[in-house]
Amino acid sequence: MAQPIQLGGHPNTFASTTRNDTWWIGPLATAAGLILFFGYLTVRAMQATYVWFDPYISPAVAPSVFTPAAGYPGSVPVEHAWFGAFPAWWPSFLPQSPAFFLPGLAIAFRATCYYYRKAYYRAFASSPPGCAVRGHARSYGGETRVLLFQNLHRYTLYGALLLLVCLWYEGLGAFFKHGQFGIGVGTVVMLINATLLSGYTFGCHSWRHLIAGRKDCFTCDGKASVRYGTFQASSWFNGRHMLFAWLSLFWVAFTDLYIQLVSRGVITDLNTWS
Repeated sequence: MAQPIQLGGHPNTFASTTRNDTWWIGPLATAAGLILFFGYLTVRAMQATYVWFDPYISPAVAPSVFTPAAGYPGSVPVEHAWFGAFPAWWPSFLPQSPAFFLPGLAIAFRATCYYYRKAYYRAFASSPPGCAVRGHARSYGGETRVLLFQNLHRYTLYGALLLLVCLWYEGLGAFFKHGQFGIGVGTVVMLINATLLSGYTFGCHSWRHLIAGRKDCFTCDGKASVRYGTFQASSWFNGRHMLFAWLSLFWVAFTDLYIQLVSRGVITDLNTWS
């Protein structure tokens, strides 16, 4: 049966296109990656088990405002949490996961990220699934109605910056175990995680706007060299924003997996303290 044709001679059904390449591989791979990594990290964050192996802490629960006092093997020690054990008023139907607090800010930052919007719109919303590919025939209200919260991205940046400081603190703290300086594979893994997340965060469009986007003139405030240099550095990361978005997402999951495996005793962490 012939496809309906619209003005201009192009087919007018969902996913129709005159492209002859395998355009669908990109959206399919994106959907699979988002489901795999976000699904894994969501499950791990809600479990809150085997997220600690002294001196390593999983980024899925760091920084820990509260931590379970008991019943969660491999949980963050009470003395390492900012305010100790979960309080008595915490609802019993919710898991005692530190991810309910500050680590959850990472979800808001990534969910509203300009790159990730493109990724999951094309992967799940099909609006459209690819360039020159027909999406669903429907009116689009987008970020003016249903997805109005997307405009909060510039404010979620501040939460992401706070998390970045905390992850660097935890990464550098992983050089010390019971006050003794040393290094382990987990230390390197945590530092790579903080580095990749820094590359992702400092390539963010909102960060570029914050440091220099409001300026029409780089030489009008006496800080031209510093401001322009910072902007140029951010622009370098911004040009690789998609790369850092995926590398950092993968490495967050890998860091959690590594710490989980050593916490369970499945693998042995090579370090100078043993």
